Amino acid sequence: MASTETKTADSAELPGIEAGLDALETSTAGRTPLRKTLVDKVVPPVTAIVVVLVVWQGLISLGIVDDPTKLPSPAAVWHEIQNAWLQGTLLEYIWTSVSRGLLGFCFALLIGTPLGLLVARVRFVRAAIGPILSGLQSLPSVAWVPPAVIWLGLNNSMMYAVILLGAVPSIANGLVSGVDQVPPLFLRAGRTMGATGLKGTWHVTLPAALPGYVAGMKQGWAFSWRSLMAAEIIASFPDLGVGLGQLLENGRNASDMAMVFEAILLILFVGIAIDLLIFSPLERWVLRSRGLLVKG
Repeated sequence: MASTETKTADSAELPGIEAGLDALETSTAGRTPLRKTLVDKVVPPVTAIVVVLVVWQGLISLGIVDDPTKLPSPAAVWHEIQNAWLQGTLLEYIWTSVSRGLLGFCFALLIGTPLGLLVARVRFVRAAIGPILSGLQSLPSVAWVPPAVIWLGLNNSMMYAVILLGAVPSIANGLVSGVDQVPPLFLRAGRTMGATGLKGTWHVTLPAALPGYVAGMKQGWAFSWRSLMAAEIIASFPDLGVGLGQLLENGRNASDMAMVFEAILLILFVGIAIDLLIFSPLERWVLRSRGLLVKG
């Protein structure tokens, strides 16, 4: 009799549990209201920018910094950006650097991905190369500019070499970290289903290691961009064109702080834009596909 009552009680609770699960799925799958998106995503960065501009202008208006050769006003920097836009050089500065950075990053992916897999899966290679990759990752990218200029000359090949040396270790180490965190059960299940060798790497190891791999790619892009800026600042040559790093150096040579701040803001803008347009959506997709990030 007691077991019958228990079964009856359990069956009575099932509809309520199912209704709760349905409600949970409906709330997470629903579209985020525009007002919530604005409050959560737009208002905080806009507020931070406004605060920075107010403090910046306040330092000048209150006379705390009254030397324009040290700190130009926001209006002066904006005027410099406007002039570059009207002269048609603003997009040229940005495209010169962005095209180099993205192409160099793609080359770094092609080299860093198989290298990371090799280090992660072959014990001897890890013992031989693993510490070197970690050391290269901690080495400032600017250190590679002088030897790259001597070896390759003042050309785009030198720029790409500096980018590769800065980005490949981060990408490879990120993938190694991701592979190390793959549960052994996944690998055994893959082998049981016939996913061995390259097939197992493609269908089991890489998808399971994706969070660490994406983190390595994100860090690799940051190193790529910083490496490129260092190369453009140090190795200036007319045939290379004027990128954002060269624009920064031109402002320093001319003691034009408005141009210096223009270059700094454009470098910062490109870095944030690439992260928001490419890496943040990719990171959210990876986390969401694993149930680690819920919409709403």
